[in-house]
Amino acid sequence: MDGWLKAGLGYVPRWIDYQVQHLAQPGCAIAIAHQGEVVLEAAFGVADLSTGEPLTPRHRFRVASHSKTFTAAGILKLKDRGLLRLDDGVGSFVSGLHPDIAAVTVQQLLSHSGGLVRDGADSGQFTNHRPFLSTAELKADLALAPPYGAAERFKYSNHGYGLLGLIIEAVTGEPYTAWITREIVQPAGLAETAADIGLMTGGTLARGHSTRLPLGRRVVIPGDNVTNDVASATGFVSTAADLVRFFAQLSPMSDSGLLSPLSRRDMTRRHWQDSESTLERYYGLGTISGALKGWDWFGHSGSFPGTLSRTVVFPAQSLAISVLTNAIDGPAQLWVDGIAQILKAFRAGGAPREELADWSGRWWMLWGAVDLVPIGGKVFASPAALTPPLTEVSEIEVSGRDSGKVIRASGFFSPGEPVARLRGALGEVSEIRLGGTRLVSQSAFAEELVGRYQRGSKDGA
Repeated sequence: MDGWLKAGLGYVPRWIDYQVQHLAQPGCAIAIAHQGEVVLEAAFGVADLSTGEPLTPRHRFRVASHSKTFTAAGILKLKDRGLLRLDDGVGSFVSGLHPDIAAVTVQQLLSHSGGLVRDGADSGQFTNHRPFLSTAELKADLALAPPYGAAERFKYSNHGYGLLGLIIEAVTGEPYTAWITREIVQPAGLAETAADIGLMTGGTLARGHSTRLPLGRRVVIPGDNVTNDVASATGFVSTAADLVRFFAQLSPMSDSGLLSPLSRRDMTRRHWQDSESTLERYYGLGTISGALKGWDWFGHSGSFPGTLSRTVVFPAQSLAISVLTNAIDGPAQLWVDGIAQILKAFRAGGAPREELADWSGRWWMLWGAVDLVPIGGKVFASPAALTPPLTEVSEIEVSGRDSGKVIRASGFFSPGEPVARLRGALGEVSEIRLGGTRLVSQSAFAEELVGRYQRGSKDGA
């Protein structure tokens, strides 16, 4: 493993652990793959707030719309085998559709450009107010006229991916979940992935959680409801490690045989822009794509009652990152971007010089925690709460065992000022002076807070 990558992987869990606590999230599981191999997986927090069960990397999550990427891979595998064409009208596979929907092509369904309704007139299945749709209910909705004509715009549709599941069943003569498991999940080497909750064997499900408001606390959302005949849109259960394994195999630069190189290129390229969003993002065939400060990515996100997740691949860097959270307001997108920012910083700066390694650590003051992060020949002081991390930082040039200078920082910080490490009686570093700011250990700061404020409040009560 490259030195920069090993060093970056060392900081990622420290940052995520702080973020989970800082944002009062129940739990989070992460995985990172490099060149198709999982190089980091970790879990933080709890799997269930009501029991306090610790979350582990082996817990399964409802990963919701990640299912669309599996379904798209299944359709493209059928295309590679010559069993369908992407320009086939979907009415040639499924009967009873509105004529405008019957004329929509398979490719338009895959790219969400068929104009179909998103979730029907009652989307209560996504708020736990009703069961997920049966085939009859799905087809009843699809017998109605669509809101838009085909190829007019990007318009996300769970119903469209439910219809793709019916197409797979029509072409293969098998239930969607059975075929996708045998032809996509198993060949991809995914031992912790199931196409719906009822097919999950082994492992324990991480429970979902609500937002903190309006109750002022989170409630547990079991997340064990089957998705019936829209499993192809939202049914999958998986782990972060399995997701990075799978998505890495979809990269055009992968040597995987899961799909042809042509299908992988077509799947991950930009077909439609989400032009009315403030985010610059695009949709391909079962994949979302964009760029993060010069790093092009593709992947998908997923939102199920009680969970929020995101997986991305950076093809040129041979990296894949997955973040799974078990709260409906989990900042999976911010944390994926944050992890990528950490790896970008280490890739640009390199592994830290040996003599700087012991500068690494977390230090506290009244405004919160500050991480000292050695990268290359410098040490960076970065607020642990910062998102993305390692952006607004103080860059320290170390000149001695315990001394240095801030050589680069925002004008609102302390550029040009000295940095010093102070040691205790046993020779341990007990305090950092960053310019005029005093930073101490977590335990020392906690004791200081109690001594200065909490006891005073009790005495005055």
